[in-house]
Amino acid sequence: MPSSDPRQAETDRAAMKRWLSAAARPDVVRRSVIVCLIVGTLLVLINYTDRAVNGDLGLAEVVKMLLTYAVPYCVSTYVSVSTLIDEGKA
Repeated sequence: MPSSDPRQAETDRAAMKRWLSAAARPDVVRRSVIVCLIVGTLLVLINYTDRAVNGDLGLAEVVKMLLTYAVPYCVSTYVSVSTLIDEGKA
């Protein structure tokens, strides 16, 4: 729940800015891209190979395949940023 205290709101904005800045660091982005390509590809192969082989891939499945890569990217980014903040490096 958002705070009505302006000082708290400023603190929240600063924390979000720090989090987003850490998430945009080249090392964090690089790691997250590598993780999403490996894990996302494995998930797509596990979940959609049979449909691809049978030619049953529609637009909905293609969109789902692309979104499958977003989950490992977000998880990797979250873990990396959380670690940087916990270690005082962000």
